Amino acid sequence: MSRSAHPAGPRHADVLPEGHYSAPPADLNALDPKVWAETVDRAADGVVTVGGIPVTRLAEEFGTPAYVLDEADFRARARAWRTAFGADADVFYAGKAFLSRAVVRWLHEEGLNLDVCSGVELATALSAGMPADRIAFHGNNKSAEEITKAVESGVGRIVLDSFQEIARVAHIASSLGKRQRVQIRITVGVEAHTHEFIATAHEDQKFGIPLAGGQAAEAVRRALQLDGLELIGIHSHIGSQIFDMSGFEVAAHRVVGLLRDVRDEHGVELPEIDLGGGLGIAYTSDDDPREPHEIAKALTEIVTRECEAAKLRTPRISVEPGRAIVGPTAFTLYEVGTIKPLDGLRTYVSVDGGMSDNIRTALYDAEYSVALVSRVSDAEPMLVRVVGKHCESGDIVVKDAFLPADLAPGDLIAVPATGAYCRSMASNYNHVLRPPVVAVKDGEARVIVRRETEEDLLRLDVG
Repeated sequence: MSRSAHPAGPRHADVLPEGHYSAPPADLNALDPKVWAETVDRAADGVVTVGGIPVTRLAEEFGTPAYVLDEADFRARARAWRTAFGADADVFYAGKAFLSRAVVRWLHEEGLNLDVCSGVELATALSAGMPADRIAFHGNNKSAEEITKAVESGVGRIVLDSFQEIARVAHIASSLGKRQRVQIRITVGVEAHTHEFIATAHEDQKFGIPLAGGQAAEAVRRALQLDGLELIGIHSHIGSQIFDMSGFEVAAHRVVGLLRDVRDEHGVELPEIDLGGGLGIAYTSDDDPREPHEIAKALTEIVTRECEAAKLRTPRISVEPGRAIVGPTAFTLYEVGTIKPLDGLRTYVSVDGGMSDNIRTALYDAEYSVALVSRVSDAEPMLVRVVGKHCESGDIVVKDAFLPADLAPGDLIAVPATGAYCRSMASNYNHVLRPPVVAVKDGEARVIVRRETEEDLLRLDVG
């Protein structure tokens, strides 16, 4: 591979512009296990491997960009969550993070349940063999068609998100001669330590029924009166990419307070409480996520303590990890194209993907890591911004990072921790084709979601 010469951007930390980055790592060739999938390693020849397969081979066989998913790591993380919470709790994988029929089969085999948020997510789950009674149906604006399909399929629970939905689900279930198990999603007024657009438990947002002002209590009254509903519990979700457990403690206190009020008013102790998901993962070496067993212990102790204080039986706990399972198990593999140094600022490294395969940086100001994976380099580090090929100045994949100064067109770089919300939020901006998802395990690779083709897009264009 040729190393085309190009003017160098800033390299030394003492002359770098201000920005959101750490000092250059001591070894640019090192791969921090905190942010990379379990089987990722760098071979003796300098090429990064995953599941024993060199990324150069993956690029040659499947093209770039591509999402590369470590199946063994996915399964191990799913098992860790299942084991941590044990038989007395339920773990629902949040399908919105990333869903495919292969993933559904893995979840089924590892004993997890599944949370879906649309009719097509439900159809995907059912088509891959997930038992309907292990599926929860979520969403703030479920259509009558989606609700009907969910009830007919026998989903284990529908999470009710509004007063209108309480009546809508009850009516549909009654008309089908069913009694549907439901939970009521409430907002508890907790401001999670996360980005504004992914904090979901303060009152001023679209999800749930506020606890404040007695609205949640009224929702419970209505649900208990309707024959088509079997109210089994309360649901709360306080946000995403959370590391601090204090928000869950406040939320649990308020949810248990509602359970106590329900008992006192109706003589009913609701048997379940769902604390949602939102636990953070490591996108960079600075992130310090908790292990599943730590989270399980903390949440169980919080709920148990609150219920003892309220003189309630401890309800069955549910959690909904999505990102925490799939996020760290995948990376996005890119080929470097144009390299554009800006004197005194940084070097822009353009790749063959961008915001169409990872919108999170533009949407949430998300931070990512990046590494040269097709070879090693002894060159000094240069400050880079990894950008895509789209006609948009906000088309940024990694805002600020360090790559070797001898980086050249044709090199392969990879961005770790892209398993969650990258493929599921991917778009066709500029008519760019969405990348495939390639699963690797024990030296074998297979496509579980194929790359889009021009024919796919043109087939939809019927004008």
